[in-house]
Amino acid sequence: MPTNFDWIATFRESPTFLVLVGCSVVAFGVVLERILHFSKLRDDPDAALARALDKVRAGDRRGAAWICETTSHPFGRVGRVVFQGDNPMSRESDERLQIALSEQKLVLEQNLGVLGTMAAIAPLIGLLGTVWGIMRAFGDMARLGSAAPSVVAAGVSEALVTTAAGLIVAVPALVVYNHFARRLNTMLTVAENHARTLRAALSEFDVSGAPTDIEGHRSVADVATPVPVRDASRAAARVR
Repeated sequence: MPTNFDWIATFRESPTFLVLVGCSVVAFGVVLERILHFSKLRDDPDAALARALDKVRAGDRRGAAWICETTSHPFGRVGRVVFQGDNPMSRESDERLQIALSEQKLVLEQNLGVLGTMAAIAPLIGLLGTVWGIMRAFGDMARLGSAAPSVVAAGVSEALVTTAAGLIVAVPALVVYNHFARRLNTMLTVAENHARTLRAALSEFDVSGAPTDIEGHRSVADVATPVPVRDASRAAARVR
């Protein structure tokens, strides 16, 4: 921007420039809100998963659920539904997992649509200001009957300023929107993968830490240990 740029005159004479300033304020507010929100989700999901798996293998199902409850990363909110119900590999458990993922997606996507809208419409508003400024320049030429630079300068200046303002608002907004969208997808993918890993561990170990079959029950070998055939024969001989 030139150092002698008249902001007051631009605000007064260009309504499209005023709209672009409003778009920039909205976009900046959304960016700040999303930065603060994502900063609260900085817990390490890999470390949380490792601690939860240790608890599951030790038979402490409640402790594993508590680790998920206290993890701010979306994995915590998704992983805690794995502990609901008796069979973690059932269809109902998978449905609960998908519902939890959808809920976290809605939370993470909050206000991102507004940011994407600002990035999309800012260049169009700038283009509208360009057309408005050219119309103003031709109107001044028709009114004064002259094409001198001093006559058309105001309209051309408005056209160029609004075009530049639209790009200044749109480019950063689009970059930040893509950054948040990529981070959102990464967090959801990590949350789903870690939750499914936790489900698989729960299907192998029950609350006492013993291996289980696919239905969530203890293996037959852990419930009753068969008596060796040789020992059984000796016991029968003593009875006789």
